[in-house]
Amino acid sequence: MSMEQVTLLMQGGILQVLKLCAPVLGAALIIGLVVAIFQATTSIQEQTLTFLPKLLGMLIVLALLASAMFTSMKNYTVGLFQMIGRM
Repeated sequence: MSMEQVTLLMQGGILQVLKLCAPVLGAALIIGLVVAIFQATTSIQEQTLTFLPKLLGMLIVLALLASAMFTSMKNYTVGLFQMIGRM
């Protein structure tokens, strides 16, 4: 296995992780920003107020995108196992 192949495998793995995490983390970021703006405008400084909306938002995103995420992960894993046979 050459250094170029190892680099491509690592790059593919990192990109796969980013593709799977980005929607969930993006939803948490946007919801956190909206709640922070709401807290700043109403002067409510409750730290636990952001937890439930973020959790619900992340669960909704996971429920909507779980099928696509698992398909992407399955395709990547199958590609890795097929690559083993060619080495």
